[in-house]
Amino acid sequence: MARLILLNKPYGVLSQFTDRGTGGARATLSDHVAVPGVYPAGRLDRDSEGLLLLTDDGGLQARIADPRFKLPKTYLVQVEGARDDAALDRLRRGVTLNDGPTRPAEVAAIDPPLLWERVPPVRFRKSVPDHWLSITIREGRNRQVRRMTAAVGLPTLRLVRWQVGGWSVEGVAPGQWREVVA
Repeated sequence: MARLILLNKPYGVLSQFTDRGTGGARATLSDHVAVPGVYPAGRLDRDSEGLLLLTDDGGLQARIADPRFKLPKTYLVQVEGARDDAALDRLRRGVTLNDGPTRPAEVAAIDPPLLWERVPPVRFRKSVPDHWLSITIREGRNRQVRRMTAAVGLPTLRLVRWQVGGWSVEGVAPGQWREVVA
């Protein structure tokens, strides 16, 4: 039976088990998961937080990470700027990035979610408003959500992957994990 681990990856942690870039100075998955033989199914940028799935099953890893399977990924995104319905509509239709057009996204303005504190905290500017979005995509390009929000004039301040397919990070504290049935 395949192992599947739901990790709440903290901000600043690499989505790999070793740090080849700075001689081991940055935090990695090995600081949080001491389970042999599991590997990330996809990735989550160092400056993003939330759900990262790890498995020991290559087929399951491919079904989770490969965009051909169009597994939905939902992000809670704090963006800079006032709410702009036209910008949200552009995200819903798909936007053109430097590597081509994105598929349409499911986008909703949401109340600020009840999340853990981020360390370090997101900078607060009294003169610049911010708001939260829920964004669901079915592809997974490099830094895609951040690039999409920037393309419509709403730069991302905080990005939390909340759900992948039917798996959610709800109830899992940052740096903690739980094993589920695959």
